[in-house]
Amino acid sequence: MTMTMRERIMQGKLFTDECEGLPEERLEAKKRMKAFNDSAPDNLEERVALMKGIFGKEVKAWIEPPFYFCYGRHITVGDGTYINMNCNFIDDGQIEIGSRVMFGAAVTIATVGHPVKPDMRGYMYTDPVKIGDNCWIGANVVICPGVTIGENSVIGAGSVVVKDIPANSVAVGNPCRVVREIGEKDSVYYYKDRKIDPEDLQEERALRDAE
Repeated sequence: MTMTMRERIMQGKLFTDECEGLPEERLEAKKRMKAFNDSAPDNLEERVALMKGIFGKEVKAWIEPPFYFCYGRHITVGDGTYINMNCNFIDDGQIEIGSRVMFGAAVTIATVGHPVKPDMRGYMYTDPVKIGDNCWIGANVVICPGVTIGENSVIGAGSVVVKDIPANSVAVGNPCRVVREIGEKDSVYYYKDRKIDPEDLQEERALRDAE
């Protein structure tokens, strides 16, 4: 039985995207994207409604405009996730983001690529991207098609992720490589030689409670 173009896209086959209502769907997505990016920062109800329109369901996440995407409906976002400004999610294929994930500014997630052979580059293919719970993706990271990043992992700023990253890892570079596991030291130090001090954290909480 012959596949539809949408089925070809979801199954990673070569495709073009100028039929079956795909251009119209992208146009509507651009309208939703513009409305969200132009929304007032103090109108939270409007932003929540606009995000529901983008993703096709209610999302309990925080997204800083501007935010860029192709369709929006191919992205799932878990509760408590934070997406900083200027992130670009190229979601011809599926993007699955877990809960409590933090994105720095200007992160790109790409699910689509083109054949290397020059006369074939008019075609595209997709490979889904998955990011587990509690990950931290640094500013200007590029995540390439087909990548899975395991839960709790940290991707250093400016990294280009071309292969899967296991859970509980710190990974950096171009191409991105694991440099160490998250371990006991991370329970003692929060940055270089700066120690996590319970009394200091109590003071920080008191400042919040005083508001």
